[in-house]
Amino acid sequence: MKNLRLYLSFIILGSAAAACNKDYLERLPQTNIVPEAFFNTTKDLETYTNGFYVKDYYQTDDINSDNISSYSGGGELDLLVENGINPTTVGGWDDWSDLRSFNFMLDKVSKTTGDQATINHYIGIARFFRARFYMAKVARYSDVPWYAHALSNLDSSLYKPRDPRTLVVDSIMADLQFAVDNIKPDQGNNTRVTKWTALALMARFGVFEGTFRKYHDELNLQSTASPYLQKAAWACEQLMASGKFKIYNTGKGAADYRALFASGSLSGNPEMIQWVDFQQSLGRGNNTHAVLGWTWSLSQSLVYSYLMTDGTPFTSMPGYAQQNFVNVFNNRDPRLAETVAYPGFSTTNDKSLYIPKPNLGGFDQLKFYPRDPAQRQGWGADYTALPLFRYAEVLLNYAEAKAELGTLTQGDIDNTINQLRDRVQMPHLNMGLANATPDPVQATAYSNVTGANKGVLLEIRRERRVETACEGLRFNDVNRWKAGMRFQDSQQGMYVAALGGIDMTGDGKADIAILASPTDTAALAGLPADVRASVARFYLKDNNGKDNNFYLENGTSGHIMFTRDRDSKRVFIEPKYYYRPIPLSQIVLNANLKQIFGW
Repeated sequence: MKNLRLYLSFIILGSAAAACNKDYLERLPQTNIVPEAFFNTTKDLETYTNGFYVKDYYQTDDINSDNISSYSGGGELDLLVENGINPTTVGGWDDWSDLRSFNFMLDKVSKTTGDQATINHYIGIARFFRARFYMAKVARYSDVPWYAHALSNLDSSLYKPRDPRTLVVDSIMADLQFAVDNIKPDQGNNTRVTKWTALALMARFGVFEGTFRKYHDELNLQSTASPYLQKAAWACEQLMASGKFKIYNTGKGAADYRALFASGSLSGNPEMIQWVDFQQSLGRGNNTHAVLGWTWSLSQSLVYSYLMTDGTPFTSMPGYAQQNFVNVFNNRDPRLAETVAYPGFSTTNDKSLYIPKPNLGGFDQLKFYPRDPAQRQGWGADYTALPLFRYAEVLLNYAEAKAELGTLTQGDIDNTINQLRDRVQMPHLNMGLANATPDPVQATAYSNVTGANKGVLLEIRRERRVETACEGLRFNDVNRWKAGMRFQDSQQGMYVAALGGIDMTGDGKADIAILASPTDTAALAGLPADVRASVARFYLKDNNGKDNNFYLENGTSGHIMFTRDRDSKRVFIEPKYYYRPIPLSQIVLNANLKQIFGW
C-alpha cells in the first residue's frame, strides 16, 4: 500500500520530480507548476503532457519469455516457475504515481480556456497514457482498482477493493476511443502520440484482450471475446485505409529490416507510427549495444522458428535439432541473421569477427545493435532511433484478429503477412495450404489452437514471433494464448556435437572450445597447434570440480542449457502463473485487496 499511497499523494507535474521524505506527501508540490496558476491555457496542457514522454516504454529485448535462453541478471519468469515468487517477495505494484500525473491533469482541465478541439487533443493524450498504464496492470494482475481521478490521502477510495477486469477493460477502451476521436493525426515526425498511435494501441489491446478471453476459460468471459477482436480489426482497418503508413521496403531485403532498428533516425520512414529519437545533439542516448553478448542470449526455440528460404519449416528438415552453429544459419529467413549474431559478423565491419559466447548459449542478440561504430559511444550513449509502434505490428494484429474471428481471407494474408515476407524476399503464405497441413511443431507448441483456421493461425503466430522478436511483445503473447507451458521448459542454446573445438565464424577453423574442465586436454588433441593455442576455452566445471553456469543436455553433447540444479524444478501452474500476486505489504494496509487465482 505504500506505493499506492505514493500514487495517491505524490503529485508529479510535467517532468518535475522530487525526492520523498516523511512530510513531503503532506505538502503542496514545490515546483514551478502550481495547480492554482496552471492549466489555464492549451500551452499549459502542452507543457504538462510533454512530461508524459519522459518514460519512453521502448523495448529491445524479450527477457522473461521463451525467446531468451539465458539471462545472467536473473528474471521474474525464472523465479516464478521455480516457485520463487510469493506475496512477500513479489514486486511490480510500484508505479501509481504515473497514473496520478495523468488523472491530475484530467481533473484540472475543466478550467482551461481556448480552442476546444485543442483541449480535447491534450485530454486524449492523457487518456492514451492512462490506458497504456492500465493495460500493463490488467496484463499483470487482471482485476485492479480503477481510479479515474487524483485522490487525496484522506479519500476512502484508497481502501477500495479490486475492480473487476470487465470494468477496467471497458474503461481502457473508452479512454482509447476518446484518444482516437480527439488526438490530432499529425504531430511532426511521429515522435509524439497521434491519432494513429492511439489506433495502434487500440489494435494491440483489442487483440490482447480478445484472445485472452477466448483462451482463458478461468475468466468465464469466452462469449465476450469477439467484440475486442472486432475492435482490433476496426482499428487496423483505419490505419490501413489512411494511406499514411506502409512497410518499409526499398528492395534491399534484410537491410531494409535492419534499418528499422539500427538507424540514426527514423524520420520519414513510412513504417513508423511512433518512434523515439536518440541523438547526441539532444543529449539522449540508449543502451542498445548491450544486447550483444552482455547478459542474455536468444533461445534455440526462437532460432528454430525461422523458416527456410523456400518457405518450409526448419523443423521439417531431417536432423534439424543436431545442426551446428554455422549450419543453423544456412538458407534461412533473412530476419534470422538480422536478429541473431551470425557466423562472420563483425562489430567493426572488417575482418575482426565477432565470436558468440557459449556460456550465454551462443545465440547472441544482434537486433537493435548499432552497426556503425560511431553510434556506439558507451553505456547509455548509443545514438540509434528506436521504434515504439510500427505498421508491421498493425498488419500482424489484423491478420490474427481476422483469423480468430473466422473472417480471414487470402486477400487479407496478401495485404498483411505477405507484405512482411515481401520485404525480406521470402515466399508467400498460402492460407489453404497452411490449413491443410498445419506444422506439427507449431501445433505442439500451441495445442489449444483448433478450428478451420488452425494452420494459418499457427503460421501467423510464427510470423509474429519472427517479425517482432526482441521488441518486448513475446511474454504477453504467450500469456494471452494460454501457452504458459512453454515457460516451464528450460530454454536452450546452440547444439554442440562433442567436446572440443567449434567453428563459430564459418571458416572451417575452431574459434572456441568447450571442455570438461581446465585439465581436459584430450578434446583439443586433434586441433592444429596454432588453433589449439588461440581458441577461447569454456569449461563445464572449474578447477575445483564445481559446475559452471552452463552444461550440455546429454553430458558431453547436446544443446547448451543452464542452471542444472534448477532446470528440473521448473513448474508452470495454470492458471495461477498467468497472474501476479499483490504484495503482502499492500494487503496488510488495505484488507479489501484480495488475492485471486490461487495466490
